Amino acid sequence: MMRRSLRALVKPYVGEPPRGLYRAKAPDLLIRIAGAAVPHFLSVVTRLGGDTEPPELPAAVNRTTMRIADRRRVTADGQVLALTLTPLDDTPLPRWNPGAHLDVHLPSGLIRQYSLCGDPGRRGEYRIAVRHSPEGAGGSVEVHGLSTGRLVEVSDPRNAFMMPLPGSASRASKLHFIAGGIGITPILSMVRLAEQQGTPWTLHYTGRHRDALAFVDELAPYGEKVHVRTDDEHGVPSAAALLDGVDPTTAVYVCGPPPMVDAVLRAIPRDSGIEVHSERFSAAPVVDGRPFELELAHCGTVVGVGADRSALAALRNAVPSVAYSCQQGYCGTCVQRVVSGEVDHRDDLLTEEQRRCGQMLVCVSRAKSTGERLVLDL
Repeated sequence: MMRRSLRALVKPYVGEPPRGLYRAKAPDLLIRIAGAAVPHFLSVVTRLGGDTEPPELPAAVNRTTMRIADRRRVTADGQVLALTLTPLDDTPLPRWNPGAHLDVHLPSGLIRQYSLCGDPGRRGEYRIAVRHSPEGAGGSVEVHGLSTGRLVEVSDPRNAFMMPLPGSASRASKLHFIAGGIGITPILSMVRLAEQQGTPWTLHYTGRHRDALAFVDELAPYGEKVHVRTDDEHGVPSAAALLDGVDPTTAVYVCGPPPMVDAVLRAIPRDSGIEVHSERFSAAPVVDGRPFELELAHCGTVVGVGADRSALAALRNAVPSVAYSCQQGYCGTCVQRVVSGEVDHRDDLLTEEQRRCGQMLVCVSRAKSTGERLVLDL
């Protein structure tokens, strides 16, 4: 995933979380119950209304070759494919907690992140699910073409679901999940854990039509705790409808298309004390961007980056093969070395030492000044 030098500098955390990891007096409700069920986890949590300084995110360093043991269509329209991956020997797989994801290294060289949607207690397999998106960048099309028995490499699981937001102390005693379409994948294991631990929870599950919703059969036993809202039957839901029943004793977990996630986040006042945890499918819009230039040192090509574009998006026009994955500044796949120019670092992953060495995550970081040129070692 990342360059060797980056891996060597950032070490994964193993074991119980240190005091103060969550920037609050108590960790959020799901992490508290996950701690009882899964003792080793990697997660970062912040909340509305408090300290905004995020802790460093650990990086996954190991890659494991796994075999596709099973393929199953999990929507009525056949557009979502679930893959079960198993190791080549009997060694137990690394533990993971609900909300975690894998970097999947596809045979073509593409690297894509997919949420784990299986059972964390099953140490002999991982399960992911991928929606077929022919208009995308090719990852889902390639996954849907993989056959049973094919080998793929995956990273160790890590959890970036809890995105940095202003935070306050936890007062949550119940969980409210909001999933849009394929956003059900990280949330599926969360609701299972909440149910196992006896924690009160509800789920609003949205999509364009019922045939496009994955894992409805696995959610059916939960009865009225699950509220399915489809656009064709109920209309596009408002943020207020999706947040029905939420109060300061509730922790909210939302995953899905950016417009839905953004609407939910905007609808929760910053001083509400409500815990909010979110994951989006694509990069957030550029905020306070200034136009600048990228120069590729090895060939002299100069690429303009607009105020509303990321350096990664502009770079891919010149170098389509440039590696990337999360597009949100936490996985490190798109790291590049800056030969000259001052960088406005907007990630929470790179250490100060890495930044001094010229490393930059081009998916979120930019030039410091309008019109400045960053020269990349490309």
